[in-house]
Amino acid sequence: MSDFDEQGPQGTPAATGAPPMASRFRGFLPVVVDVETGGFESARHALLEIAAVPIEMDDEGFLFPGETVSVHVEPAPGLDIDPKSLEITGIQLDHPFRDAQPEKIALDRIFTPIRAAAKRNGCQRAILVGHNAHFDLGFLNAAIARVGHKRSPFHPFSTMDTVTLAGMAYGQTVLAKAVQAAGLPWDGNEAHSAVYDTERTAQLFCAVMNRWKQFNDLDLQRAAQD
Repeated sequence: MSDFDEQGPQGTPAATGAPPMASRFRGFLPVVVDVETGGFESARHALLEIAAVPIEMDDEGFLFPGETVSVHVEPAPGLDIDPKSLEITGIQLDHPFRDAQPEKIALDRIFTPIRAAAKRNGCQRAILVGHNAHFDLGFLNAAIARVGHKRSPFHPFSTMDTVTLAGMAYGQTVLAKAVQAAGLPWDGNEAHSAVYDTERTAQLFCAVMNRWKQFNDLDLQRAAQD
């Protein structure tokens, strides 16, 4: 079976002066994504909302969330929408200000700024970061296949999952509990909005990665003193 290395960029950018993010994850740009849907099956249930946050890096090598992009999506013809899913998300499909877009246009609205962020950071491709990331990637890939999209910036199957990262760092796997364990604010009334969940997940991802960097930097300092 193919793995991350076989499908990912080979090695790290060698050009002098390449942005630091380009070498942090082997040429991948982490992009946090959350989707809201009409159910749990990507081939059967409609994609209704997408939000994404590219991750950026400061001059000291710490990560921080970039600018959020989001779009409401018109349910693709023939797909199901479970009313219970709408109760959880609070999505009103007939809301006059929803401004939902067909899947192809919706994907372009998300993918265009992600490709720009990857280019700006010297990265060859994006890798999806999510809380239960394969759920989000599964719905994205299903929409990509339906519309025949040829320019997805994302790796087709590799992900970075904050369920695992938060379990390792904080002993929590539920998003709300993990965010709070990281010392970040959580508003239960805003949960299950693609934008809110994406932004909190991005903060959580950065908190775990920056915590690791601090520990690693401390180990390097100690090693240099020995």
